[in-house]
Amino acid sequence: MKNLEIKKISELLSEFPFLSAFFNDNGLEIEGKEELTLPEYFAALDEDEIEDRAIDVDNLMFQIGEFIEQMIAFLGKDEDIVKTVTILQGTDKSGNKEDFEKLEIHQGEIISIVGPTGSGKSRLLGDIEWVAQNDTPTSRKILINNDIPDKKWRFSSSDKLVAQLSQNMNFVMDLSVFEFVELHAESRLVENKEIIIKRIIDKANDLAGEKFSPDTPITSLSGGQSRALMIADTAILSKSPIILIDEIENAGIDRKRALKLLISEDKIVLMATHDPILALMGNKRIVIKNGGIHKIIETTDQEREILNELEKLDKTLSAYRTKLRSGEIIEKIS
Repeated sequence: MKNLEIKKISELLSEFPFLSAFFNDNGLEIEGKEELTLPEYFAALDEDEIEDRAIDVDNLMFQIGEFIEQMIAFLGKDEDIVKTVTILQGTDKSGNKEDFEKLEIHQGEIISIVGPTGSGKSRLLGDIEWVAQNDTPTSRKILINNDIPDKKWRFSSSDKLVAQLSQNMNFVMDLSVFEFVELHAESRLVENKEIIIKRIIDKANDLAGEKFSPDTPITSLSGGQSRALMIADTAILSKSPIILIDEIENAGIDRKRALKLLISEDKIVLMATHDPILALMGNKRIVIKNGGIHKIIETTDQEREILNELEKLDKTLSAYRTKLRSGEIIEKIS
């Protein structure tokens, strides 16, 4: 670990807040000594204390460096932020070149993926998740931040480029909603844990058609509530910079708010869908045909006007659905 010996303890704690846990766990009292460097701190320790506790200064310095590097790998660094994902031309199932040369997707963009069942939407996702380097059946190449990607996106168990959200989400853990989110928050070593947990549950309830409480067992959540919870959890806690939403048109959640939440957290959203409302919510849509990218369409102003009309119809349909569930007589909604 570079500069470990020359930085003050206060500087190290500012840069790596998790170091306080290391000092506490090893019984190293640093209060009032934050302006010392680590060598100065260890040099100031009482010789009897060093002998009684069998403190090995060189070994502790090594352990601190290792701890910092491991925690950085686990939590991620600012330079790991994915600002762009670039897809370079490959081939379709017949070996023909795809009908585009380069597609650059930016942080905060929503890209919908459309095409018939079996057309190759999952293969495109697989290429992005694997950060393909001309070594998949499509021969596509994926760049991260306009550069050849770090191998960690392929081989690291903690650094996942893509997080997937689908319609089929079932919980089997015997936990409450609060305990489930708390477990995930603790695994990420987040600060202000209680605030983050409340924010996730509040956002999930904002998305769900039916509200639930922090004490609700996760096994009791409906399909829509489960998806709302996972979308909020993924948006706020997941390190994955790319989110794939697979067929959530019948998910029982507020789709527009779900997408706004994801992009507000600087995610890149790829959305495989057959729903015209979801497709037109995207900045662009990728049309898949015969295993290849056939067309890339930017959403036009006219399409956004059509989207407004579709959303009005969807709102009316939702109102009728609510009346039906409530056992009311269905009458025309003005």
